Parts: sequence; structure tokens; C-alpha cells
Amino acid sequence: MSDFAQYGPITTLTRLGNRPLVELEDALVRHTRRNKAALLIPSLISELERPALLKICDEIAQAPYLDTVLISLDRADEAGYRFALDYFKRLKRRTVVLWNDGPGVKALLEKLEKADLALGERGKGRACWIGFGYLLAQGNVEYIALHDADVLDYDRAMLARLLYPIADPILNFDFCKGYYARFTDRLNGRVARLFVGPLLGSLRSLLGTNAYIEFLSAFRYPLAGEFALSADLLRQIRVPSDWGLEVGTLSEVYRHRSARRVCQVDIADRYDHKHQALSQEDPTKGLHRMAADIAKHLLRTLAAADTVLGDGTLKSLLASYQRRAEDAASSFYALAKMNGLTFPRHEEEMAIATFAGALKNGVDQFLADPLGAPLIPNWARVLSAVPEAGDLLLEAVTPEGGILNG
Repeated sequence: MSDFAQYGPITTLTRLGNRPLVELEDALVRHTRRNKAALLIPSLISELERPALLKICDEIAQAPYLDTVLISLDRADEAGYRFALDYFKRLKRRTVVLWNDGPGVKALLEKLEKADLALGERGKGRACWIGFGYLLAQGNVEYIALHDADVLDYDRAMLARLLYPIADPILNFDFCKGYYARFTDRLNGRVARLFVGPLLGSLRSLLGTNAYIEFLSAFRYPLAGEFALSADLLRQIRVPSDWGLEVGTLSEVYRHRSARRVCQVDIADRYDHKHQALSQEDPTKGLHRMAADIAKHLLRTLAAADTVLGDGTLKSLLASYQRRAEDAASSFYALAKMNGLTFPRHEEEMAIATFAGALKNGVDQFLADPLGAPLIPNWARVLSAVPEAGDLLLEAVTPEGGILNG
């Protein structure tokens, strides 16, 4: 039986039984007649060579309520872009392929940088931000969902469950985060299980009652890349350009919305996607870097909210995290054993050691520079500084090129 108890400041929407997908989709069709819905998928050109995206496209093609599917395409030369245009025709609905390496987008980014708008390093965060800007400039989209291009067991019910809580006007949510169990023959999601969970536990213990930490702790899978939000909220939030995207986005949602306008929804029994390498020896890559980026975002957000993070607190945090992570590994071993899953204990311990080093690295970077690199400005500020930015972004995609089936 599903656990439907409500813990923490946000609403959790668990699945109770199997509501027919057709009911959800019919409701979404009604709710999006006036206020349109769109899906944003950030994608490297390399994803088009993998089987996951093909299945995603086949599923999305059957969703009757979407006005626009926007592909924010990264790392593509002109030949790759032309290939993508042909590839995404299979969606058979209005599809926009936003070529982030194309001349139109490059010219816009240069213009924004000349206006002293810090756009950060290129990566998933910036690809999402550019896509958000396009959808806001389009003007008719009220509900925006985002998910990755590498989900191996994708089902369009995931998308319907993600959008429904914000599209239903009676529910009155502005932000919805997906969650799920990540496992195959073993437990996956190491950064969430062995880093973020224990780290938040340590911060709760060391700092006492802290509304921000309680907010983050309420999410069952805070690193999920699947979320949906209203256009009004989207205009206000800033986006991290580094691998702290998911935690950074939650921090911005916390800043701009009451927790009563935020929910999380169970979108799948299980979930699998492309796995990042641990990168134990190289702190600039893989899960090693992801953990350090997350730590920096957490500490800088806490400091910006007037939390004093003294030297003693940060030293205690390092020791507390190590112990909590080891305890978490023991708990997950029991979970795996109970369900007959493989549990590579040595690999788990190596991950904890790597994450402990990443946390120390994040603490050191925070102490050296409490402000850090700024987040990418929200689109409200961008349009204030460069009013024509939205029009230029629309012009970067032409009906003769990047707009398909529309």
C-alpha cells in the first residue's frame, strides 16, 4: 500500500491505485484549451544516437494536450542540426528545435553578455534557461514541464502526472517536482542516497530549525530532473549553469513561492537513465563535481538567508556527514538485501569517500568566495536590460528551419 502521509511543508501526491491515463489526459486537454502547455527537453546532439530518446519521442507523440515540444539542442554542428530537424519530425506536433550553437542564439548571447548579464558556463543549466526564454517569448504557454532526454523506461504517464497538479486550477500549485525509485538490479541514485540525504540530515542537526533545509528535506528525490512550473514563476527564477541545477532551482522556488504552492508527485514505479561516472580521482568531472557544486549551492543559499556558518560548524559538518553517510549505506544494504538486489558495498564506500572529499572541496570554495559565480539572471531581468531579447530568440528559430509540424 502506498504511503500517503504528508510530511514537511510541501504536498506529496502519491499514487493510490492505477488511475487510467486517459482520464488524466482528458483533464489536461480541458485545462490547456486556453492556457497552453509545453515540454522542454534539453538534449546533447549525442542523445539522438541513443535508444532512449527514440522511445521518448514515440510516447510524446501520443500526448494530446501539448501545444509545443521544445528541444534545446547543444553541441551540434550544422550537419547535426539538420539531422535533428529530420529526427524530430516524428513527433507529429508543433516542435521547436532551438540550435544553441547556431548563429542566431550565439548572437543573442553575445548581446546579453555585452549588457553585463552573466550567463555562466555552457551546459544543461544554460540550455534549459535558453529554452525557458523561448517559451516565455512565445507568449501563449502557461504551463512548462521539463525532463531529460536519456530516460530509458519512459512512459508518457510521467509527463501527464507532472503537469496535472499545476494545470488543474483548483489545486493551485505553481511548481511540481517528480519523484520515483531509481533501481535496476541494484539501487541507483548515489548522489541523492549517499550525499544529499545525509548532508541535509547533518545540516538539520547542526543548525536546528531552518525553514530552507526543512523545505529541501521534504522532497523525496531532490535531484530529479523532472519538474513542471507556471510561466509566472518561470519569469522570476534564476538558473545555475553548473551541476547544481536541481538544488539551485529548488532554492529559487523556495525564495519566490510559499511551500503551499509547491508539490511533488510520484511519476513512476521505477526509473533509469544514463549513469554518470563517479570520477573518484578528478573533482572536475562526473558525480564528484556534481556533489561539490551541490554543496556550494547549499552553503551559499544558507549564508544568503542570514545563516551564520562558522568555522566550527563547517568542520563539524564534514565529520557529521561522514558518519551519516556510512549509516545510510547500512540502511540501503538492508533495503537491497530485503529485495534481493545486488549491493556492491565496496563501491558504495568509495562513493562516500569521494563525496566526503567533494564536500570538503565545496566548503573550501565557499570559504574562499561566499558569493561564488552568480546564477544566470531570470528572464524578468534579461528583458529589462535587453527588451528585444525575446524577439531575437524567436527570430533565431524560423518556420523554414527549426519549427516543425507547426
